Amino acid sequence: MAATPDRPSAATPRRKAGRHRGEGQWAAGHFTPLNANEQFKKDDDGLNVRTRIETIYAHRGFDAIDGADLRGRMRWWGLYTQRKPGIDGGKTAILEPEELDDEYFMLRVRVDGGRLTTEQLRVIGEISQEFARGTADITDRQNIQYHWIRIEDMPEIWRRLEGVGLSTTEACGDTPRVIIGSPVAGIAEDEIIDGTPAIEEIHSRFIGSKEFSNLPRKFKTAISGSPLLDVVHEINDVAFVGVRHPEHGPGFDLWVGGGLSTNPKIGIRLGAWVPLDEVPEVWAGVISIFRDYGYRRLRNRARLKYLVADWGAEKFRQVLEDEYLKHKLVDGPAPEQPVQRWRDHIGVHRQQDGRYYVGFAPRVGRVDGATLTKIAELAEAHGSGRLRTTVEQKLIVLDVEQDRVDSLVAGLEALDLQVNPSTFRRGTMACTGIEFCKLAIVETKARGSALIDELERRLPDFDEPITINLNGCPNACARIQVADIGLKGQLVMDENGDQVEGYQVHLGGALGLEAGFGRKVRGLKVTSAELPDYVERVLRRFQEEREESERFATWASRASEEALS
Repeated sequence: MAATPDRPSAATPRRKAGRHRGEGQWAAGHFTPLNANEQFKKDDDGLNVRTRIETIYAHRGFDAIDGADLRGRMRWWGLYTQRKPGIDGGKTAILEPEELDDEYFMLRVRVDGGRLTTEQLRVIGEISQEFARGTADITDRQNIQYHWIRIEDMPEIWRRLEGVGLSTTEACGDTPRVIIGSPVAGIAEDEIIDGTPAIEEIHSRFIGSKEFSNLPRKFKTAISGSPLLDVVHEINDVAFVGVRHPEHGPGFDLWVGGGLSTNPKIGIRLGAWVPLDEVPEVWAGVISIFRDYGYRRLRNRARLKYLVADWGAEKFRQVLEDEYLKHKLVDGPAPEQPVQRWRDHIGVHRQQDGRYYVGFAPRVGRVDGATLTKIAELAEAHGSGRLRTTVEQKLIVLDVEQDRVDSLVAGLEALDLQVNPSTFRRGTMACTGIEFCKLAIVETKARGSALIDELERRLPDFDEPITINLNGCPNACARIQVADIGLKGQLVMDENGDQVEGYQVHLGGALGLEAGFGRKVRGLKVTSAELPDYVERVLRRFQEEREESERFATWASRASEEALS
């Protein structure tokens, strides 16, 4: 039995924390709260805040909300305060939280595996229009994210979401976040194995359970049996990647310890093959290690990647097998390299059953409630009751008969949802940015959309796969370190010596083919106004200097600093 704050295991006797700092690991007897986050979690489980929202805060309003609930526990139900309008990026790190807080919330709806029905999407769209001023962004973790939410409306929003099988439970907070999965699980012709049953069992058994509602920090999961490696498995805390074992057949290769933010790390393979029916048990073992051995003393070291980096693969696997699973895992093969450069499932593709799925691209994940409602209507009109979100901020309609494909494509493109998008529409991603995020320094969504337009005009024939990721701060929600062109928002000096919005540039990051982080050229920063000129310039140099079939990431790793500037 694993240790908890109230129940140390017999094998791990409680030690007095005293003045010993340690790393705040429960399994080492360090149960004394070591920072403000650990204290509020000890005072009351984050899951308990929903009762106060429904019985107190929804009736008394924003000013009645307890501070530890407002900036802590409410995240357990998908709620963050959003940024107060009019505060520029130079004040982000200066102002106190209460000075940045607006009286409205961001609300994240978890969409495990990216799976939605048309009924669910319609309800999401209706909530957006009625309660969120039309906002409804698609995130790069398959979720839907609202803004402008009032605390008074939360009971009704939950009633409507839960009425169609959706939830916001543990969409944020120090919890097991949404389980991302292949958006074409169970339907793609080339699938190795369908991970949907594992996603469903993990969700039903563990999401909302107090067994894992107090983790050192967030915990991210990916499960996919697609040979395209379509769930960015390399940057999740735990990932199950479809492989074929030479003796045991289809199953999953186990990865742990990936993550980005300000100290990025690529996950490592444990060399273990996991059959489908054992995935939930192994998942519970890995997250239990994080709960019990994870570093709680310092918030900036409280992700699983730091423990994995210190332990290494061999020790992590041994602890998992000996202390948690109580059995050995089967050794297994690594995933094969994907044969396609794009992993987003955009376009028209044949399913296993002879029907088709149609993937399409909004602009940088930005849609709205009215558009989502129209997408649901289009899908239903063309014989489909199922849709999927992707980790690239895209959407997919499933189960379309061949003779209905062209009509669906025309309907989507009439909404500016491109089934055959340009490289720039397809490959540009942006986080929430300064419009709503309290951590952001610069604008991202509007900047990314404008950049797409400019690049389509300037480079109309550019068709090489390229990813351009814009992030409003250093925290890498938009995966800047693993993009071909990653743009980290910060304030920079323009040619007149004025401080303006801009970006530090990362070049040549990648996932899937040859995973690695982008190169930073010393002093390479661009202002927001200069961004289209810079990206055009570096892409033209790539076209001029690349070798035959050379990827941008490969070129960027060998190019001169002058060529990248």
